[in-house]
Amino acid sequence: MEQSRNKSKLLTIGKGLLAGVLLLGMMQSSAYAAPTTTDTVRVALFVDAGSTYKSTVPAVTFISTSAWTASPKGDAGSWVKLAAGEKARFSMDGFKVKVMETADWKKASDSAKKLQSTADKPLIFAVSQSGTTLYQIYSGPYVSASEAQKAAARTGQALGLSGAAAPEAKGGLYLSAGTFANQQEADQIRERIASQGTDAVVVLSGPSKYEVWVGDATTSEELDQVESQLTASVPGLSLQPANQTRASVILRSDVTLNLSSPSPVKHFSVNGNGAVLWIQGNDSDSDSIQLVERSSRKYRGGFELSRVNGQLAVVNELPLDKYLYSVVGGEVYSSWPQEALKAQAVAARTYALYQGATKFKVAGLVDTTLSQAYNGVEKEAASIIKAVDSTSGEVLKSNGKLIEGLFSSNSGGMAADSTEVWKNTDATYQAVKSDEDKAAQAGLKMWYHVLLANGKTGYIREDNTKLTGTKNPAGLPYLTVTANDTNVRALPVVQSGETPIAKMNPGDQAIVLEKVDQSNEYAWIKGPFTSDQLIQSLKGKTTTSVSSPILSLEVAQRGPSGRAIQVKANGQVLDVKYPDLYRSALGSLPSTLFDITATGRYTVLGAGNQTGTGTAQAGTKVISASGTQSISGGDMVVLSGSNEARVIDDSNAFMFTGRGNGHGIGLSQWGAKGMAEEGKDYKTILQHYYQNVTITKE
Repeated sequence: MEQSRNKSKLLTIGKGLLAGVLLLGMMQSSAYAAPTTTDTVRVALFVDAGSTYKSTVPAVTFISTSAWTASPKGDAGSWVKLAAGEKARFSMDGFKVKVMETADWKKASDSAKKLQSTADKPLIFAVSQSGTTLYQIYSGPYVSASEAQKAAARTGQALGLSGAAAPEAKGGLYLSAGTFANQQEADQIRERIASQGTDAVVVLSGPSKYEVWVGDATTSEELDQVESQLTASVPGLSLQPANQTRASVILRSDVTLNLSSPSPVKHFSVNGNGAVLWIQGNDSDSDSIQLVERSSRKYRGGFELSRVNGQLAVVNELPLDKYLYSVVGGEVYSSWPQEALKAQAVAARTYALYQGATKFKVAGLVDTTLSQAYNGVEKEAASIIKAVDSTSGEVLKSNGKLIEGLFSSNSGGMAADSTEVWKNTDATYQAVKSDEDKAAQAGLKMWYHVLLANGKTGYIREDNTKLTGTKNPAGLPYLTVTANDTNVRALPVVQSGETPIAKMNPGDQAIVLEKVDQSNEYAWIKGPFTSDQLIQSLKGKTTTSVSSPILSLEVAQRGPSGRAIQVKANGQVLDVKYPDLYRSALGSLPSTLFDITATGRYTVLGAGNQTGTGTAQAGTKVISASGTQSISGGDMVVLSGSNEARVIDDSNAFMFTGRGNGHGIGLSQWGAKGMAEEGKDYKTILQHYYQNVTITKE
């Protein structure tokens, strides 16, 4: 009874005070729900977590393999019931823009297409009015009324709408025209109100409890104007402030998904301060829910929808081990040895639990490699499920506390020391040998680095070539190719979408400079990067700006595993915040275990260990069989004392040759595979890569 009295008091709050409360609520985030046990994880698929992570959409589309429901989280009843295979869309109601309303589908569709390429993503709702279907385009959501007003100006400019047709900012503040026994009765009142030129919507305020709301105002003053207009034009209509202190669901018909022809889909827009909607199927092992906006992936568990920073947040909540069924499959191959899969399962479980529940506002994890690669049920496999189940509950601890359980793809032969990544020391992460990382290049072809007749250099895969048996005067062998139009690549790897630098036919000859591994997770070549490219890549990543052009680039200091911890350009230290940032600062390199070669410069060791440098610029003096000469510029082949050749050109660019993929901290995934193939068990593997840890079962 006390609850009923409180509810009736809420309904009599004045519109001015109510509007203030609701506006504050719309600017805040929804209440953050944490998992109740360590058996559950929360993964954000869409969320605006500020500088930590941002991936947002205006609405999401779900399809379940079983019958499914949607209700405010914690509510015992089923508000929305949907059939197996039925598609439905969901969003959070709040600040938005009503861009336009038209009975012309082509006009609505064309306008939506224009907005899709802007920041103001469109939603199209179909509304029945006096026997005619009207199409209403909205954009949003926005964090505040002022942001919605700015968006109204943008969308108007984008579509050429002005005057009476100009887009309007809307704010999610409503008046209720009453409660009705069924949706049909509510819809009749909605149409009656809409016939007076005022938007109205049917709302679920409880299981089988329907209301009609009007207004969608940004301020209480706007709401007053709506009330005055309707009470004068619709005799007998009684309007009260809508109860927006609890969750309600606005019912709409969405035609956004197919802009060729209107194909209505049920759309549920959640309104209410701190409202959280829970979506779930029957939760059987064969059940999954598909999320169209996340590459149509299918997921186990349920979904929580809320508002964070004014945007729709979508969190997949599910049992930890079912999450790991996907994560382990997303991180490594299901065909790998069982002991390697077990090692990955324990590391991934440890990492997930270490993150807690609110690292990303409403979730402890996201579904990208910023946390762990999580792609839903498509990555599950029997071998992975077996590895997860057989290690269920097992985690890594040091001094009784969870470690972070970091891992990377390939350590390049040496796992990284923590100081090489973060600068600070963590005894769990030390430089240790990881020779088994070479497993990443098993079975891959070698490539020839060649000098073409036109002076260009590139790479040809060995199985497309044959040596001619002849050599040039410097003793370097010639090769030819075995098929027409054989590609010569810029790097020793096939890159789809990348145009070959040249093509060769049988009979064409090229000079072999060296034979190298195919670029892979263990060994790689990147570049060449010009000075301009490096300057652009370095922007915002160093404390002090770098002088241009970059004429010299060198690794000045290395850490315990050999990784670069200090790099200089033109003699100036590139002062990044932490050493691992060199990966992104220098052109998205796979790792910091690299050497740098200047394509336009070489070093000569002379008498008395004196060194000198040279370039391929015109006028450079060289000693040939004919004596000292000046070269005319262009490519020049330089031989070392051990007869190793490389080409010096006049491009003033830089090549990076390195090993490993990732930060190199903790478990090396390819190293774990190699160790498992050598007969090591998962505990041995884990305790090799993580120092001073115990493996315990929670």
